[in-house]
Amino acid sequence: MSPFAIGILAIGMSVDALIASIGRGAGAVRPSWAEALKTGAVFGFVETLTPLLGWLMGVVASQYVQTIDHWIAFVLLGGVGGRMALHAFQRDAQAPVAGNNRSLTMLVATAVGTSIDAMAVGVSLAFLDVNIVVIALAIGAATTLMSTGGVLAGRFLGARFGRYAEILGGLALIGLGGSILYEHLTA
Repeated sequence: MSPFAIGILAIGMSVDALIASIGRGAGAVRPSWAEALKTGAVFGFVETLTPLLGWLMGVVASQYVQTIDHWIAFVLLGGVGGRMALHAFQRDAQAPVAGNNRSLTMLVATAVGTSIDAMAVGVSLAFLDVNIVVIALAIGAATTLMSTGGVLAGRFLGARFGRYAEILGGLALIGLGGSILYEHLTA
């Protein structure tokens, strides 16, 4: 795989995490650089691991992962997005996001939900002659940078548009999960 192709793949696999991190940043009153870096690091770490796990599963039993990956992504993204939108509707327009919505558990669940496609890509790469470690590291680095930037961009959206940006972020995650499900069911 050429370096250009690896770069395109890395950016493509990172877009889901970018959307989720914008929603996360929009839902906070003023996320700090530490929060942005933590989000980027968690998303990047998970996005680095999932193609490796997918590649290993592809080597062992690809037909099982490919039959359910879209459902896993749909449930995780739909659940996290629904919860994000619901919390935005329930809180006062001027109130900060509840700490529970900012939890590490929610962050990891979102990261896993947005990285299911990277796992599926890892499965497909198991059948090609590629250096999976280089590809996984490229995906992880792109995701870390894009997610960190997404939280900071979401921070400005949140300051201007408050809970409406958080609702939009939640709906985007639900739409993303639905899109993944639709693509796999109609393929």
